[in-house]
This record gives sequence, structure tokens and C-alpha cells, in this order.
Amino acid sequence: MKLGIVGLPNVGKSTLFNAITKAGAEVANYPFCTIDPNVGVVAVPDKRLTFLSNLYNAKKIVSATVEFVDIAGLVKGASTGEGLGNQFLAHIRETAAIVHVVRCFENKDITHIMGDVAPLRDIEIIETELILADMDSVSKRIERLQKAVRLSDKKMLFERDLAIKVKEHLDKGRSVRTLNLSDEEKETIKDFFLITAKPVIYACNIEENNLPSMTNKYTELVNETAKKEGTQAISICAKIEAELSELSEKDQEIFLKDLGLQEPGLNRLIKAGYDLLGLATFLTAGQIEVKAWTIKKGVLAPQAAGLIHSDFERGFIRAEVMGFDDLFKLGSQKAVKDAGLLRSEGKEYVVKDGDIIEFRFNV
Repeated sequence: MKLGIVGLPNVGKSTLFNAITKAGAEVANYPFCTIDPNVGVVAVPDKRLTFLSNLYNAKKIVSATVEFVDIAGLVKGASTGEGLGNQFLAHIRETAAIVHVVRCFENKDITHIMGDVAPLRDIEIIETELILADMDSVSKRIERLQKAVRLSDKKMLFERDLAIKVKEHLDKGRSVRTLNLSDEEKETIKDFFLITAKPVIYACNIEENNLPSMTNKYTELVNETAKKEGTQAISICAKIEAELSELSEKDQEIFLKDLGLQEPGLNRLIKAGYDLLGLATFLTAGQIEVKAWTIKKGVLAPQAAGLIHSDFERGFIRAEVMGFDDLFKLGSQKAVKDAGLLRSEGKEYVVKDGDIIEFRFNV
């Protein structure tokens, strides 16, 4: 999973990025301090792996990962080259989803590029720039297709008509993710690499005194916007996340308890990303390693096997499956089997989150 972190300058993007990746992106109180997109890969927190590692006496734990890309602060006019412009918009096109960091705190020592804190205005500025960038991209595609299209080429005609449909929607100031599309159109539009087609999570950067309630007058506005768009808004205090990132796991637990929090904001952000993209995790376990594998919800057993190795999918016979909850409750694979909860599943089995699978194959 690859998430692009975007927002206006000085909203806390790079502070948040540093906190969740410990990658050391430069942080300063002025726009454009992040000159190149910073990339950090973090492990997906999953306590199930620790349990499995202890149970199987595994030599290694391999977590699922999330890649975060911190992109320089966008400003009004970015789509036409203002600030650092289009070079950063290109990086957003490569991500699966967007984390839009919105400033929901007041601090006279940290300059707001627009002069005051107004999250809905800030969201609109970013959204407008992304829409304008997509309009330019789609217009160029239409122009190319008009020159190359042949009446006999149904695929190219379909693509051209879809591009025109998308352009008309963008012209109304609406993002592509709000456009109703058929399954065929959704598949075709993937090749357009449109920014506003990507799902969005709003990350409300709040002050420490807003913990543990996670709310203030600004976050309420962003939450309302998120609900209207059918997405999520996550409140997170970048300053606290930065402090947490410097602590040991044990000290983190103590610090979080003192703050009245159950988990770091990173965990909630990753969970929101998984939900947004329709992702799930299956597990493999043995003495060599226990490993988490990220899949799309609805994936069949052979496709899941193919993530491990193409031979597993090509020669798939069956999948030996048990649920993590059953194993955790009963304490051993033998106990799960004796209880009749170790199942043999075939090619039509839909893999579920928390499935522990051993694949049988023959090539």
C-alpha cells in the first residue's frame, strides 16, 4: 500500500511523516522545505504476528508494509507551476490513495500560508489544484485520441468517450472519484492515472490539548466533509506522534496511557488506509518465519497463493485454512484440527482477514 501525504505548507505534513517513518525529512517553518518527495516504508502493526512467532518458535517475523510518500506543500496555482508545481503532482499519481493533512490547530509561532486557520478553505484549495491538474491531463489525452482514433477501433472509441465524460465532470469542479462509472469504465480509467480518482483520507492535525477526545471546532467541519464524500477523517496530533516515535515500545504504552489513548495515530491511519482500499491480511506461519500478506478483499485462494510464488498459483491444489481467532483461543494447530476448525478449501475459496493458510500445490 502506497499513500501520498499532501496538504498546504505548514500544516504538519513533514512532522507527521517524520513521526511515522523516522525518515528524517527536513522540517522548517517555511513553505517548500521538502524539496524532493520523501519516501518511508513502515511495518503494519499486527500483534497476531508476535503470537504466531512465539507459538511456532519462528526465526523471523515479516510484517506487511505501508509506503508513505511526503510531497512538498502544494499552493494555489500548483497545477500551473506555482510554488514547486507539477513536479510534485506527478508523484501523487503514483500512489494508491491520498492522505490529505489538514491544519486543525492554532499556533501563532507557525505561519499559515493563507493567514488564518480555515480547514474547509484549505481542502478546497488543494482539491481545486488537483482537479485542474487532471483537467490538463485528460485534455491532452482527448487530443491524442482524437488524432489517432479509428471508427473501427471500438476500444479506442470507448476510451475517447470516457475521457470526454471525465473532462465534462472535472469542468464542473468535481473530482473523478465522485463520478459514477461502470466496471468497464473503472478498469479503463486506471490507465489515465488521475489524481482525483484516488480515494482520500483526511488527517486532521490537532493540538495536544485536544487529546484524548480528538475533536475541536475544526475537526467537526472536516468530519462533515468526509461523511459527505463517503470517506474518513482521522484526527492525529503530529507533535505527539513525533514524541512517540522517539520512545521504546514500553515507554510508548506508558505515554499513550497518560494521554488517555489506546494506540498511536499511525495505527489508526493505516487501518483507515486498509478500509479505504478494501484490503485485508492473511498469514503464513512456520519455524522459518511468520509473515503477513496484504490482499484485496474478495481474492480467491489461488490468487493469494500467487503472492507467495507464481508456482503456488499455477499448481494450486488446495489451501489448509484456520482462523487466527480459533488458533488464539485453542492454543495449538492440533487443537484447532481436533475441534474440526482446520479446513481444506479449494479454488473458489475467498480468503478472509486473519486466515492462516498453508497452500498445497503441484508443478
